[in-house]
Amino acid sequence: MLDKVNLDVKLSKEDFKEITQQMESSFGAIQRELRQKGIPSIILIEGWDTAGKGTLLNHLLLNLDPRGYWVHNITKSTREEKLHPYLWRFWNKLPGYGDIAFFNHSWYWPIVLEAQKEGWGTNKIRSELEEILTFERHLVEDGNLLIKIFLHISKKEQKKRFEKLSKDPAFQWRAKGKNKELLKEYEDLYKIINFILKETNKDIAPWYVIPATDDRYCISEAGKILLSCWKNIIKNGLNIPSYTLASRETDPLKDINLTQSVSHENYNEILPKLQKELRKLQSICFKERIPVVIIFEGWDAGGKGGAIKRLVSELDPRGYEVIPIGAPQGEEKRHHHLWRFWRALPKAGHFTIYDRSWYGRVLVERIEGFAKPQDWMRGYSEINEFEMQLAKWGAIIIKFWMHISPEEQLRRFEERQSNPNKKWKITEEDWRNREKWKEYEEALSDMIDRTSTIYAPWTIVEGNDKLFARLKVLLIVIKTIKKYLNSKK
Repeated sequence: MLDKVNLDVKLSKEDFKEITQQMESSFGAIQRELRQKGIPSIILIEGWDTAGKGTLLNHLLLNLDPRGYWVHNITKSTREEKLHPYLWRFWNKLPGYGDIAFFNHSWYWPIVLEAQKEGWGTNKIRSELEEILTFERHLVEDGNLLIKIFLHISKKEQKKRFEKLSKDPAFQWRAKGKNKELLKEYEDLYKIINFILKETNKDIAPWYVIPATDDRYCISEAGKILLSCWKNIIKNGLNIPSYTLASRETDPLKDINLTQSVSHENYNEILPKLQKELRKLQSICFKERIPVVIIFEGWDAGGKGGAIKRLVSELDPRGYEVIPIGAPQGEEKRHHHLWRFWRALPKAGHFTIYDRSWYGRVLVERIEGFAKPQDWMRGYSEINEFEMQLAKWGAIIIKFWMHISPEEQLRRFEERQSNPNKKWKITEEDWRNREKWKEYEEALSDMIDRTSTIYAPWTIVEGNDKLFARLKVLLIVIKTIKKYLNSKK
């Protein structure tokens, strides 16, 4: 892509003035319309060092209301960012619906530098780009407008600009150290950048490569690109592919034996042993920097709270967090449905236990109509890809469905209703959801069938007997962590 760019193009002062006047008169009105329609814009300004990214950003932002945009300068990862998946910091910087986010460098530039430093071949680079392409597809299918701009200059022009910077006391620091080293490595970086641009130039998010030798031409071209993309999405919307559900391949609830139980005597003997064993495994995971993600889903009154309490009671509280998940609130509603879960991922070496999770997308949001059919049907692949990224990062993923019979649920509801100390646990919504048991059962079967994977399988916990369920949860967590640790030896 870079080899087809004419780096000698220039723009006259008169033409530049005309285009910048158009930007000045149009940007504000378009920004207001984007906000009104709830369309978020993500604009990547990538390019060579000294290519003029800062100058371009300054001109573009002059025409926008600063209350509706954010600028993110992407530099080296912080210590906190290194303890999370690669894309974690970028999920944290996404704009809300109707807002605009500019990225000065983005999720691409660290890949470029790492590939050059480590001498990655094309297969390795392509593998690293898979998560980025999935990330971008998730954003676009959620309604984000993603505009990717690369500012291109020649090695000769870059050298000229470095020399100019080195003579100016205010900017000499930019011409020293790593930036100067990058000039020496221009040819290697050129090959890597060109390959990445070709691999990630997709219809849903194409690259716009702008010759940046002449500042006026660069600024005007970028402005025209933004105007064109914004006007097009306002008029036509995004061309998002439709999703359909294939027939379910299995009946995961068919042979569940809910009569399984354990005596109080055996329970009291086994429970403390399992808890102590899990405490030791927690220490090993912390030492080895292995994150553990544990998800609890289940019927209302299915025993999630009791199982979680026994799971964490002997753990070091400095190394785990229990996160109760309810309906999205406030800022959560202004982002992709996975945004709040990306933000709540554990650090490497820590446990995070979710009391309900991202599976609400294909359960309650499906049944109650909180998500459109296309959104919850797309949710299965989004969730699988999300969990695959966690597994690739090195996380252990353990998913429980706490299963009880309708009769046992009714018994527990009535017990809560009559017990002053437990009455707070029962709500009108619980009774209303019970009337939709068959609908939830169908959605549950779809969920388990479509999202039980090799890297993140579901475990159905027979929960009519609470003691049996609590022991099974502990046993599965211990077994899964041990299996993972043994695989790394």
